[in-house]
Amino acid sequence: MKPNIKELTLKEFAAHLVERKEPSYRAKQIWQWLFQKRAASFAEMTNLSASLRARLAEDFTISRLTVLRQAVSRDGTKKFLFGLSDGHSIESVLIPELKRLTLCVSTQAGCGFGCAFCATAVLGLKRNLWASEILDQILEASRSLAGDQRITHVVLMGMGEPLANYAETVKALDVMTDTSWGIGISPRRITLSTVGLVPQIQRLMEETKVNLAISLHAPTDELRGQLMPVNRKYSLQQLMDCCRSLPIPRRKRITFEYVLLRGVNDSMDDAIALCQLLRGIRCKVNVIPFNPHPGSCRSISAAPGGTTFRQPAGNSKGKKFSIQNGKLRWRRRNSKSWANRLSASSAVAAFIRWKDSRRSARSRSRRHSEDRRKSSSEASSEERNSFSCR
Repeated sequence: MKPNIKELTLKEFAAHLVERKEPSYRAKQIWQWLFQKRAASFAEMTNLSASLRARLAEDFTISRLTVLRQAVSRDGTKKFLFGLSDGHSIESVLIPELKRLTLCVSTQAGCGFGCAFCATAVLGLKRNLWASEILDQILEASRSLAGDQRITHVVLMGMGEPLANYAETVKALDVMTDTSWGIGISPRRITLSTVGLVPQIQRLMEETKVNLAISLHAPTDELRGQLMPVNRKYSLQQLMDCCRSLPIPRRKRITFEYVLLRGVNDSMDDAIALCQLLRGIRCKVNVIPFNPHPGSCRSISAAPGGTTFRQPAGNSKGKKFSIQNGKLRWRRRNSKSWANRLSASSAVAAFIRWKDSRRSARSRSRRHSEDRRKSSSEASSEERNSFSCR
């Protein structure tokens, strides 16, 4: 079976070309065709000689995901169900917001961390995704866009734990962020969400410049250990010490994700404990309402509107598809019941909505300040004119 060309690094492919008496600069040209022009065949690469295209077709394949199903919500949120070559499936969600278009991608088929509130945990871990399968989600979603639309932001908050698939995730990030031959998305516009794998968090911040989001969901070890088994390996103290030691640039913040669960983590004591826990960390907290799903613990239910925590305002993007609150839920109707349910861990909709609400609030504040200055200036002018008349 021929290898997938996207699984090679640029350096590896350049060496392959040199071995076959081709100039190494061709590697960048071919990578631009793959990741910028989204070529699906070597025949499309018209700035290469016919003989080189033929040799490439003999040596390699160009991977693509199979779009098993896609649907669009009333608010424009688009959900994809992608089929992998071995029969497993993953999900991606495209979320339009004001001046941005965000894609949520998966890094594993399923997840093995067993968080009590997460729909993906019901599936268990099937396997890690290859870097090419992570990137192909972006390429396939881009092909569905009309006109000059383009994906501006990427969040690694879909199925699976990105840092448990560290090597392939970072390999994919290298291609995502490269502007000369890669997809060309700025690291400032990429956010990776993790359950809190301490050693990998430290490596990630040293090796990349992407934004970090941590699934926290509880202010104490006892409660977090019940909700998230990973806390038994990496305690809150270890996680907080790690966060305080990270070289976070001045204008950046760590995002802590906190799913509200009625009677579990939404009391005044929990809010106070959370503030104390995060003291001294340059951060923001993304408060996420929870939607129960068939595999969730019966004792967990959505927190009421009058909760101590302040929830993001407005309607959730993609609510029809249940993409918020720690899960992506795809339901396929058969003759008797909802079946073939696939899911992915995600806090996407609330995360994006929260950021946009902050942006809108700052914009309103600026307009209010400008209006006050203008009113003050007009009043002073009227007063001077009135004095001159007298």
